[in-house]
Amino acid sequence: MNAVRLDIHHQDRTTRARAGTLQTAHGALRTPFFCVVGTAGATRGAMPSDVRELGGQALVANAYHLALRPGEQAVRELGGLHRFLNWDGPLFTDSGAFQAFSGGVELEQAPDRFADQSPARSLELAARSRGQRARLLRADDEGAAFQSPLDGSTYRLTPERSIQIQEALGGDVMFAFDEPTSPLQDAARTQLAMERTHAWARRCLDARTREDQALYGVVQGGVFADLRQHSAAEISTLPFDGVVIAPSLGTRTEDLRAVMAWCVPFFPEGWPRHVPGVGEPELALECIAAGIDHLDGVTPTRLARHGILYTARGKLVIADGRYRHDAAPIESGCDCPTCHAGFSRGYVQHLLAANELLGYTLASLHNLRFLVRLVDDARSAILAGAFQQFRADFLRGYQGVVT
Repeated sequence: MNAVRLDIHHQDRTTRARAGTLQTAHGALRTPFFCVVGTAGATRGAMPSDVRELGGQALVANAYHLALRPGEQAVRELGGLHRFLNWDGPLFTDSGAFQAFSGGVELEQAPDRFADQSPARSLELAARSRGQRARLLRADDEGAAFQSPLDGSTYRLTPERSIQIQEALGGDVMFAFDEPTSPLQDAARTQLAMERTHAWARRCLDARTREDQALYGVVQGGVFADLRQHSAAEISTLPFDGVVIAPSLGTRTEDLRAVMAWCVPFFPEGWPRHVPGVGEPELALECIAAGIDHLDGVTPTRLARHGILYTARGKLVIADGRYRHDAAPIESGCDCPTCHAGFSRGYVQHLLAANELLGYTLASLHNLRFLVRLVDDARSAILAGAFQQFRADFLRGYQGVVT
């Protein structure tokens, strides 16, 4: 018996969008859904109870961060990740591969001049260009060695170690350990990462000891159609419970659409499909249209901390001083706790300008509710046979930055 089961209730006639129910050991999830990120065991600016009240159905935590601090054994001794987070719903755990390979470096804006470098070197140079310190020490066929950002000690992460950590954490769904790719890598280096990902996928399956936790395979291949199709076909032959499509970081909506189109046709219909790192409203709808069942991303809370808030018209830059005397809510008619309680734009702007933590909370609650609600509404539209119209109407109104 599989640790998860996906039941599809309706398939859109003009796209690959679908609505269903994903059964897990800690409850049923209505798909598609946005999986709220709790990287180190916490969602920035929100308690688990807040996430539940916002309509969030599931959390995703990161094996890399939790293994470094407090350590997976500490989490196990404290009752496992569900009790540790005080969250009784479904939990996903990321393998930590991206963090191990990037050393915490974000790739979205890595300079093009690093494109001819090796993966490790391009990450290092991209980090230095922004005053950061890359911590990847060595990557080989066995795994990745990196320097801990906490104490500088050397730490090694392999497929076997990643599964060991994730099993100790006790989430409902684990992600296989893979080698992430940068959009700066050429086809040869991307193929090497893909082949390692496939070999590591088999090792993750062999290392698995618990039957009550689902394991998703990961598709790599960068921005290259032949590699993506090969990876999707290869992963689909393995006895996983679902699949993660690693996005090509730093690319456009059109590139995301292409990656989904290359990969999705290869997957078994009963496999749940996940895309990480997607927190922009328009990209979330792009994934849903491609047949993705759940996605995650830190963008809602990250933008909130910088005073950028989602509205149906586009992004509202609340940090702008012109909102200082604005008595209106962030968005009229919004049912998030911030707007519903009557907090004004002027108040949120003041809190953020004063670096008051309440400002981060109010902004994060708004953005999280916006995205969770958007995906929920997309599900309702799929069930009603009106997804294309829903998507077109949203994108027509959602135009850049609100002026």
